[in-house]
Amino acid sequence: MAAPAPGHISVFSSPQELGASLAQLVVQRAACCLEGPRARFALGLSGGSLVSMLARDLPAAAAATGPASLARWTLGFCDERLVPFEHAESTYGLYRTHLLSRLPVPNSQVITIDPQLPVEAAAEDYARKLRQAFQGDAIPVFDLLLLGVGPDGHTCSLFPDHPLLKEQDKIVAPISDSPKPPLQRVTLTLPVLNAARTVVFVATGEGKAAVLKRILEDKDAALLPAALVRPHTGTLCWLLDEAAARLLSVPFEKHSTL
Repeated sequence: MAAPAPGHISVFSSPQELGASLAQLVVQRAACCLEGPRARFALGLSGGSLVSMLARDLPAAAAATGPASLARWTLGFCDERLVPFEHAESTYGLYRTHLLSRLPVPNSQVITIDPQLPVEAAAEDYARKLRQAFQGDAIPVFDLLLLGVGPDGHTCSLFPDHPLLKEQDKIVAPISDSPKPPLQRVTLTLPVLNAARTVVFVATGEGKAAVLKRILEDKDAALLPAALVRPHTGTLCWLLDEAAARLLSVPFEKHSTL
């Protein structure tokens, strides 16, 4: 019998159903935070397929909350490639084009790197911006982080066997030897990921099935970057489609459209 998986696992029949549920989760989490003592919502975004997924469903889901609510959202990025924002590899650039043009979060509350700086300086600059936005937090505490996972188990720009997995002091780290191009990137570190109030991993497709089985069921996966994300006091969730979940034997919640 498989050991209990870390976090709550939800499986959807298609990426489209997953995306619609993810958008509702974001909006519901935002509403709870805006009613809380901070009266704001801090969301950390990752790139990849999450960009198109959120662009498809989040604007309509958020529109019902009204512009006054969106004015209290703060957006950051879990990692970023050190390329101009106009470059096809820029995570912020993709969100600016596909999502933020239809999600009226004030530009002053969208925290980005400065891609014109050298990678070490870009990491320091981004860390400074985060500390300014999260004043009062020893480590920035995001209300919700949306993370992806690669077939090798990487998340953000934290890769297997990389020294950054042991970083405990910096909240943002530069990376100049990424196994995936582009080589130079800036990434949140594990202390920030594990300080979040809610972390949601999103994975779709058969290409993720093998690594998800390792992360969620195998003890030998403990050193995979995604397996090291275990929020200290927050909630961990996995949103998967059937293809990504096809090898799992641990219990999960199945969602379907009637």
